[in-house]
Amino acid sequence: MSHLALYRKYRPQKFSDFVGQKHVVEAITGAISQGTISHAYLFDGPKGTGKTSMARLLAKAINCQNRKEGESEPCNKCDSCLDINNGRAIDLLEIDAASNRGIDDIRQLREDVNFRPVKSQYKILILDESHRLTKDAVNALLKTLEEPPAHAVFILATTEVYNMLPTIVSRCQRFDFHNLSLEDIKKQLMKILKAEKVDYEPEALSLIAQGAQGSMRNAESLLDACLTLALAHEKPMLKVEEVRGLLGLIEVEKVAGLVDLMAEGKTGEAIASLNELSGQGISPTELSRSIVNYLRYVLLFQINPEFDSFEMMDLSPEEKEKMKKQGQGFTQEKLCSIIDLFLEAQRKVDYSAISLLPLELAVVRSIET
Repeated sequence: MSHLALYRKYRPQKFSDFVGQKHVVEAITGAISQGTISHAYLFDGPKGTGKTSMARLLAKAINCQNRKEGESEPCNKCDSCLDINNGRAIDLLEIDAASNRGIDDIRQLREDVNFRPVKSQYKILILDESHRLTKDAVNALLKTLEEPPAHAVFILATTEVYNMLPTIVSRCQRFDFHNLSLEDIKKQLMKILKAEKVDYEPEALSLIAQGAQGSMRNAESLLDACLTLALAHEKPMLKVEEVRGLLGLIEVEKVAGLVDLMAEGKTGEAIASLNELSGQGISPTELSRSIVNYLRYVLLFQINPEFDSFEMMDLSPEEKEKMKKQGQGFTQEKLCSIIDLFLEAQRKVDYSAISLLPLELAVVRSIET
């Protein structure tokens, strides 16, 4: 039996299932319940934040055959809802503008949209990565948005709204999607693990949530990979060490040891420690990210010893005290300078002939400056 990816298996089927983006959910459900449907919507924001899922929910809700006046949730039982859920809705057109970006593609789209819907009240077009359209294609689309058929609803999704023609943006109701909070991501991961009947160590979920960088799709994909190991146990269990190893993450105490060596001016030992971490299979990209993140916490505690945030909730009291103590060994100016050096190294890691070299140079300069 083929495996269904978690981000597809747990795609929200109702607005109440949607993770985060409360401002968008409230605005969209309010418009649906009041019957004030726009002819064009623009969903913009980072990848994996729910733009396409929201577009499909909107399409399902306005074409739901059982939805009563004043309601907004789709029933997920009528033929229209089931067709969309199963990917066979003939009145829902989903187009990837990255691969269908020319004027001929948009002309064909215009012809398709002009035909009345076969089974539903509205014919809906979801145009993903809409900023990738060519100039001629955009102009062709603009004409359709200016004079749309009464039965058509356009939903444009983009990760680069600043690259879109202002006249296109002005003809759409725009909704900005934001990166999800760690708390929202963790809550959704907990629901998935409960449904999959897999136990977990809390810190393991935190590692996945932090690695997702605000994207629910990233988080679910990472969890998918980690479940391979979790299900191998006699009693399915998501363990911290296995997640850390699979994602190539570095332990906090190891970064703390490296920062100690830098603070003590032990250049040789610091370089050796860096190479040892790299030799353990931790990528230079993850090394740089972990060092920058750790130094950021040291700086924040230096500025305000009582500082706290959701990102820090998984740090132990001992780790927090360690960071506060390390901050006392640097001036604020020095610490900012070190962070700048590692940020610059982070940018160079991916295209350097020797990927660890930018980090080694950052260590040397951090000690010598």
